[in-house]
Amino acid sequence: MTGVKSMTRLAAVVTITALVAACGNSSGRPTTGGFFNRQEVPLENFTAQQIFERGEFELEQGELPEAAFYFSEIERLYPYSDWARRALIMQAFAHHRDKDYPNSRSAAQRFIDFYPDDDDAAYAQYLLALSYYDQIDEVGRDQGLTFQALQSLREVIERYPDSEYARSSILKFDLAFDHLAGKEMEIGRYYLRRDNFSAAINRFRVVVEDFQTTSHTPEALHRLVEAYLSLGLTDEAQTAGAILGYNFQATEWYQDSFNLLTGQGLEPNARGNNWLSQIYRQMIRGRWL
Repeated sequence: MTGVKSMTRLAAVVTITALVAACGNSSGRPTTGGFFNRQEVPLENFTAQQIFERGEFELEQGELPEAAFYFSEIERLYPYSDWARRALIMQAFAHHRDKDYPNSRSAAQRFIDFYPDDDDAAYAQYLLALSYYDQIDEVGRDQGLTFQALQSLREVIERYPDSEYARSSILKFDLAFDHLAGKEMEIGRYYLRRDNFSAAINRFRVVVEDFQTTSHTPEALHRLVEAYLSLGLTDEAQTAGAILGYNFQATEWYQDSFNLLTGQGLEPNARGNNWLSQIYRQMIRGRWL
């Protein structure tokens, strides 16, 4: 009997040692060594909480791909559990910090699909928007991501207006919107420098009509004055100057346009019946467009 009791106690010690190695400390947080090594012991041997805490540990250590892996394994091993829900949003967060935007977007979208009424749904939508917004580069790059960022940010603003992410989304939406206007301005200036005045006018018109709330509108109106004067279309040039003077008289762009017009014996004044004169009339009535 004594031998049996000794074997029993030995087995208990081995079991406790294994658990301590797996958990790492009394709080239950897994460590990087011991039995918690996915190359040596299948993750199926650990609870969802243990795997989640290992993911948190890797996140704190800056091991972002590893953190994302552990969070994704909870989704695989313990689907539909509360830990899976928590791990899914953390997976999106870890991927985003790692600048793995496609996987971050995928995880965030799954969270929105599975848990649309959860408190973290707003954050998931915000992460999805950031996965586009954070890729917006210099003005000269393709603007497809900017359009996608605008659409996703609008979703945050409209679906979660009372969330803490709505205000940040509004600010980012305005910046992305300004970014698109900047792209049109860059192309318009390119055409203007090469005396392709009609193509330049088309770009500046887009800014005035579709991006009139951005910081690029005063320059767009001035460039229209330049382009129309170059084509001899004085009615359009004077009307663009009149709009500029009505809304942006304190800017350098108005002064430059004023000098251009008066240098040719003209003045900022709404004339004719063109697209700019229609904007001017609407503006006088208290509506920009």
